[in-house]
Amino acid sequence: MTCRRLVLPVLCLLLAVLGTAGQAQAVGYRYWSFWDRNSTADTADTWVYATQGPSTAHPSDGDVQGFRFSVSEDSKDSAKPRGTADFATICAKTPAREGSKRVGLVLDFGTATDAPSGSTPPRPRTACARVDEDATTADALAAVAKPLRYGTNALLCAIAGYPSTGCGEPVSGDRPKASASPGEQTKSESDDGNGDGNEDGGPSLGLLAGIAAVAALGAAAVWQARRRRG
Repeated sequence: MTCRRLVLPVLCLLLAVLGTAGQAQAVGYRYWSFWDRNSTADTADTWVYATQGPSTAHPSDGDVQGFRFSVSEDSKDSAKPRGTADFATICAKTPAREGSKRVGLVLDFGTATDAPSGSTPPRPRTACARVDEDATTADALAAVAKPLRYGTNALLCAIAGYPSTGCGEPVSGDRPKASASPGEQTKSESDDGNGDGNEDGGPSLGLLAGIAAVAALGAAAVWQARRRRG
């Protein structure tokens, strides 16, 4: 049936807006995320999104830090480094030395889904960096994973030369999300439904407002049609 009468065009527009609401997704960004491994005697090792950048963070001897290349909207849905190697395993062949510290690094280059067009991600690996006691994470990374590439505002763009181009570029929201670490869930998978309906790719506030406006127009059109018939 075609939309020829006064009421139907408005209703058809409403249906079109509703039909696209479920497809609306936020744009993600392709970048290296930076993580601290939180290890305590009472809990299993967990990755925590770093609160500082690698150029300002000063890890201690025995710390494990990780980097993961992936596509995500923000830190809430960013994929964590994969692998379970602890400090003792990563730095087993790097003995302690006075005046220096050892930092275990987990380098996860991501999946083929995350990779820029034409690029193949290297396999994840670990490295033990022995650096000066006052060294930053960036110093530790430079000691074991050159060449590094940085963009504006000290944004880390490449580790061990990967990727060869690009730096935090936006990626279309209709692509699959990055794969999470084994046994872990992304935010959208573990959401209990009490969020605002926007962070998991649902309709935005502006879109909902547009739907409400179209619905109001539809109601007005129906009233006008009944009034004319009366």
